[in-house]
Amino acid sequence: MTRLSNLKPILLAVLIVVGFCTQTHRANAAGTEVLTVAGGCFWCVEADFEKVRGVHDVVSGYTGGTLANPTYKQVTRGGTGHYEAVQIMFDPDVVDRARLLDLFLRSVDPTDAGGQFCDRGNSYRTAIFVTGAQEKSLAQQARSRAQAELGQKIVTPILNAGAFYRAEDFHQGYYKSGARTVTRFGVITRAKAYKRYREACGRDQRVRQLWGAKAPFAGG
Repeated sequence: MTRLSNLKPILLAVLIVVGFCTQTHRANAAGTEVLTVAGGCFWCVEADFEKVRGVHDVVSGYTGGTLANPTYKQVTRGGTGHYEAVQIMFDPDVVDRARLLDLFLRSVDPTDAGGQFCDRGNSYRTAIFVTGAQEKSLAQQARSRAQAELGQKIVTPILNAGAFYRAEDFHQGYYKSGARTVTRFGVITRAKAYKRYREACGRDQRVRQLWGAKAPFAGG
């Protein structure tokens, strides 16, 4: 009995710690929001937004279309209706949705309805995906601010969010991957392949041309 009595305070302390950790995990999960956007090549959008303070994670994927569980080849070939998109998981106490929307619109060419930079076709168009009236209102306000600042018509649509399909593991974190891949430059890391692609595609050059010093990620 004495040994059991001695164990009770220890067990109680363990249960308190476990309970605290569980509550903290739930609070963190509850404090995370998601913004879904399409900005051309999802490697680039992922690379840009993972730099933003308050963003926990960015996942590349496909959304906006009708085909369930699409592959990269199916989406880029066309006919699925899907966009290359990302889901941005963020802490609204650190960076709010309005700020992320402003950053997004200034990190793309929102005047281009046919794709982005060197990537052409429906899967590379820009879009903002929303759930509910509040998110839609924030997106509309952000688009209006960007259009007034740019002085050109913004064609990026605001669409109702639907199913989001995570892209193949190959695409996640491509911009920073040390895995080696075969390219026209030879066998190099994915990170180097990404950098050469981004430069050759003219993404940063066009964004700087449009937004000047207000381009948040040009050069990334």
